[in-house]
Amino acid sequence: MAKRTRIIEGTWNCTSCDTRDILARFRKCPTCNNPREESGQESEFDFGAVDARSGRLEREGTRDEKALSAADAGADWFCDYCQASNRGDSAVCHHCRAERSSTSRALSEEELRTAAPPPAARKRSFPRWLLYTGVGVLVLFGGCVGLAIWGSITHDFPGRVVSTEWTHSVRRQSFQRVKLEGWRDELRAVAARMPVNGQGEVAGVENIRDCVSRQRGTRQVAVGTREVCSNKTRSVACGTEEKCTTKKLGNGYAQETCHDVTKYCDETYRDCHDETQYRTEPVFAQKCAYDTYQWKQVDERTLSGREDAPRWPELQTGPLDRLEREAKYRVQVEYTDGTTKSHVLEPETLAEFLSWKKGTPLSLKVSNSGKVQQVTPGGGKSPVGREETGR
Repeated sequence: MAKRTRIIEGTWNCTSCDTRDILARFRKCPTCNNPREESGQESEFDFGAVDARSGRLEREGTRDEKALSAADAGADWFCDYCQASNRGDSAVCHHCRAERSSTSRALSEEELRTAAPPPAARKRSFPRWLLYTGVGVLVLFGGCVGLAIWGSITHDFPGRVVSTEWTHSVRRQSFQRVKLEGWRDELRAVAARMPVNGQGEVAGVENIRDCVSRQRGTRQVAVGTREVCSNKTRSVACGTEEKCTTKKLGNGYAQETCHDVTKYCDETYRDCHDETQYRTEPVFAQKCAYDTYQWKQVDERTLSGREDAPRWPELQTGPLDRLEREAKYRVQVEYTDGTTKSHVLEPETLAEFLSWKKGTPLSLKVSNSGKVQQVTPGGGKSPVGREETGR
């Protein structure tokens, strides 16, 4: 892969008279005769457009002997006295004849790469509708937060217990023999054991019988293969292409180096493989009837009352029976916050329910949103119930 180099002559713009595209070989503006200086962006040379794919400069290379000599002279230096640019191999300023000193500077390679500032990014106008939307969201959010804070502020109001209600239910369950079905491989004969005082029972599995074949599920069975193909893309070598790099020499010239590299192209190909095919088959097993025991509800009694002591209904039980009890309690209170409102408490235990008596004075802590946070009878705390409609 042969390496190829060429010298490209740049152009500069005079900042004194605005003459443009002056060849680098001219150290003075041909229009106003002012020398090219480091300041005023006169040392920012234009080398023409660059091919995006190869990096090659589209401007023709120079073959002029004087231009090639100037390019080979090294980076230009700038006079400390008149700021004019001079050839790198010159010891005396061509403009004012001052000698080059140790403080006379030339552009470094890093400065050459960064000398030309990038074009200023165009400011995007902020969509006005988006600004209004953002302001609206902030206002709405602030309003919601403020409303939530206001709604959580509480105040104390007087109240009293106006009624108490209770409901007691008792259900009688009996341990009874039943017929069920199950898969034979999951059934194991176990003797039943009857409960004592409603506990300690074992349901058991007895008298397994009447087994028949039934579908229990399905399974996937391989029945062969079929070819499955899809189009894919891969990168393959498809010749060579030119790639170029450019080095600015700091004197209005640039050295371009090009060489050939392997070129890669996308190739579409057919990718095929065998894929196993399946069919769905039913799976059968033996399903059998068997005897066991279960708790079955056979009776229920309910008692309820208002302002009286709760009591449980009576149910007669046999040796294979057990009882389940359920209690519901309700305490209704009233309070005044300018209007009379009702609130309901639902105690969870009998002892808690009995602590509420009709006519007991209360203190209720209620938020601005109308939620009862705390009910205090005679200095004690109670669970919070639910709000009812005001009167």
